[in-house]
Amino acid sequence: MGTASPAGDRLYLAMREKGPLCVGIDPHPGLLDAWGLADDVGGLETFALTVMDAIGGEVASVKPQVALFERHGAAGLGVLEQVIARGKDSGTQVVCDAKRGDIGSTMAAYADAWLSERSGLAGDAVTLSPYLGFGSLSPALDAAAEHGRGTFVLALTSNPEGADVQHRGGQDSVAKSVVDQAAAENGLHEWTHAGPCGLVVGATVGPALDALGISLANFNGLILAPGYGAQGATADDLARVFNGAGDRVVVANSRGVLRHGPDPDALSSAARRCNEELIQALGQEAGSSS
Repeated sequence: MGTASPAGDRLYLAMREKGPLCVGIDPHPGLLDAWGLADDVGGLETFALTVMDAIGGEVASVKPQVALFERHGAAGLGVLEQVIARGKDSGTQVVCDAKRGDIGSTMAAYADAWLSERSGLAGDAVTLSPYLGFGSLSPALDAAAEHGRGTFVLALTSNPEGADVQHRGGQDSVAKSVVDQAAAENGLHEWTHAGPCGLVVGATVGPALDALGISLANFNGLILAPGYGAQGATADDLARVFNGAGDRVVVANSRGVLRHGPDPDALSSAARRCNEELIQALGQEAGSSS
């Protein structure tokens, strides 16, 4: 992907064409059971590839939850490689939700695994944790730029425990520092619609953005928004939290789509309905790649 268009631009244009929905591929044991599948590698493979065959090419992106593949060992990661390959074949952007974060040579090794051409685990983007210091992410940020891939850095997450760290400092909060440094990283690169370094901001954060002095309206990258649907955030919450940034919001939704499986037509229809609701809530215009 070294000669590909910047990752932020690719996903932005895919959303313009297909809508903001990012279908989370979360093969929880309970969901496998609900689909009538065993909690083993065979069940995992059937589940993940059924989802990809049903919605691949119909949605802008998918977000496999890496831990739920890793729990099946090396064979589970092999299934993840198949998901990534099918995403590439169908033109569906794949955001690997790995939340990697480390320092030095270890971070460089993670960058090789999730962002370089040598690895079958490299999708279009990966989630990163900046809580060993934003600068510790440099190997991954550099690899993303080199290989035409993207990153989403945890800033304000949808879990309530995140506030203990992310809100510290008030108007000079940890979260605000992450947002500012991600914006500065994007300023180092050439792009048209959105820089390669995005943020993870939960749709459930409510008034925290104002309280922490954070404005997303002028952020120069994409924003991955978990928390919609089963985690409690509504379409109205999306409109409020991401006011002014709606065209750059990638909305993750897993259970709202996957509970309609294993029937492929039902999965496809659920994704379509969800996308329509999100387009209306965020004021996005799907069907145009301009």
